[in-house]
Amino acid sequence: MSYPKRTAALASVAALAGSAVLMAAPAARAEVVNVNYQCKTPIGDKSAVSPIDIKGVRSGSGYRITMSWQKGVSSSPVDLGKGAMNPSATIRLGGADSGTMSVTGPANQAVVPANTPIKINDLTGTYTPKKSGKVTFTAGVLTIKALGTTTTCTPTNSPGASLTLEVTAASGSSGGTQGGSDDDSGSAAALPQTGPEDSAIALGTLGGTVLLAGAAGTLWLTRRNQAARARR
Repeated sequence: MSYPKRTAALASVAALAGSAVLMAAPAARAEVVNVNYQCKTPIGDKSAVSPIDIKGVRSGSGYRITMSWQKGVSSSPVDLGKGAMNPSATIRLGGADSGTMSVTGPANQAVVPANTPIKINDLTGTYTPKKSGKVTFTAGVLTIKALGTTTTCTPTNSPGASLTLEVTAASGSSGGTQGGSDDDSGSAAALPQTGPEDSAIALGTLGGTVLLAGAAGTLWLTRRNQAARARR
């Protein structure tokens, strides 16, 4: 094979290697999912649809999971004063894991007027995987405690997963069901968020490194060929 053809072949192999790395690597996938809640309240049944967003951020050996409501759900026949309403929820796990994890959040920071949809603050919890693989996170039951009463809102439209996350278990862990727990470290905000953009950046860098290595090899062969010809 002539030198020009060899250098062209090496460049093609380097480009294909970079593309293969980008295609094979996993990435997190998140989407906003409409959840149809049917709520059992002290004054009767109510229903509401709210888009749900779930995000995951690496936190130590686990993942900080945040669940967000884009619309209010249920309502109260009387005003709810500041701090009167305490929400919590469950998130169903699927894929490489099963069961549920719990997320909690602060009480309402402002008065909730009577007969208006109750806006739920972001709820968070920590998920610690016992097995590596892709795990799905789907909205589960929402519980609202206020003024000595409990309202339970259950999804009835079999919503899809709001988050699919490629997780890595701690070294030496085995498979099993994992619930959630509170994280008091407060350091999650400084950690990179898992998601398609982060994966694309990291993989793009790796692919670029492969391409640069291929280009360096091509340049070396070209210079070697030129030096050999000069000595003839």
